[in-house]
Amino acid sequence: MSEEGYELNYVKEAFQTNWISPLGPNVDEFEKAFAIKIGTKSAVALSSGTASIHMALKAAGVGRGDIVFCSSLTFSATANPIIYQNAIPVFIDSDLETWNMCPYALEKAFQKYPNVKAVLVVHLYGLSANLDRIMEICDKYKVPLIEDAAESLGTLYKGKHTGTFGDYGIFSFNGNKIITTSGGGMLVSNNEERIKKVKFWSTQSKDPARFYQHSELGFNYRMSNVVAGIGRGQLKVLDQRIQKKKSIFEFYTHELSGLDGIEFMPINEWNEPNYWLSCITLNDRVKPLDLIEALESNNIEARHVWKPMHMQPFYKNYDYVGSDISKQLFEKGICLPSDTKMTHEDLGRVVDTIKRLWYQV
Repeated sequence: MSEEGYELNYVKEAFQTNWISPLGPNVDEFEKAFAIKIGTKSAVALSSGTASIHMALKAAGVGRGDIVFCSSLTFSATANPIIYQNAIPVFIDSDLETWNMCPYALEKAFQKYPNVKAVLVVHLYGLSANLDRIMEICDKYKVPLIEDAAESLGTLYKGKHTGTFGDYGIFSFNGNKIITTSGGGMLVSNNEERIKKVKFWSTQSKDPARFYQHSELGFNYRMSNVVAGIGRGQLKVLDQRIQKKKSIFEFYTHELSGLDGIEFMPINEWNEPNYWLSCITLNDRVKPLDLIEALESNNIEARHVWKPMHMQPFYKNYDYVGSDISKQLFEKGICLPSDTKMTHEDLGRVVDTIKRLWYQV
């Protein structure tokens, strides 16, 4: 059956049974299938990855005035929920070995801020962070670890899925992710009681009474039954998507590795990424903007690597621990086109454009 066949069947079922609202059979089955797929005890389907991070922070007890260590090299959706909880982000630098949170910088941050409520680590572009070292540090200081695995669904760290190592793991099904429900997210944990509590909070904290009664602040964060039907269908083809993403990365590495000044994102022996995006860094011979504009002139979209949070206007006054690795990756990095629908001819156009620019300078 085609990908669309799986999805349409589940969506059609939602309409035929009149389960359109949040909650319903598709939501229940999506949560179960997702938990089994990645190897965790419990999962709750929510309206977005951002909502999932928000609920993870709340479940971890983060509140007003609490400090949360957060990867700096990430999208703003990682950091924003810290502010939703009236907490204080402290941004942590990356390392070149993983492009993710630097354990050395994390250790330094704990020395500076011993009273930390949570660590929020990102698995950027499908590359896993150095989880052994980061978990060792979190255990040492007895601080919960939250994994932002929004970009790394299907990525394995030493044979185990990212998002399942920490106290909580979050995933995104936004339109640009490796599988999508158009919008949506998932929060997972082996702490089934906390996930049960998140289900309560995310359905407006409705008390079990005959009338509408609310003893706690609630949130309208649950995934709809229709959207969950799309997710159930997409989950069935996750492994195929990962193989396609890997073949795109391998095509780029085969064609571009010989060009002086191009380096690819790091693939470590303990990391089996999902290759969500194929990313490169450039030396000073070619500027990222020059390459982006050259591709753009051929109707090909490429983007800069995420601008670090500590460099963002909104977050510039919050503390940052580390050197300039995340800044360096931003200033030298490019995300190449990596859509699973790209044909061999599409990839060839990208490579040919890059090579033409390279031989002109």
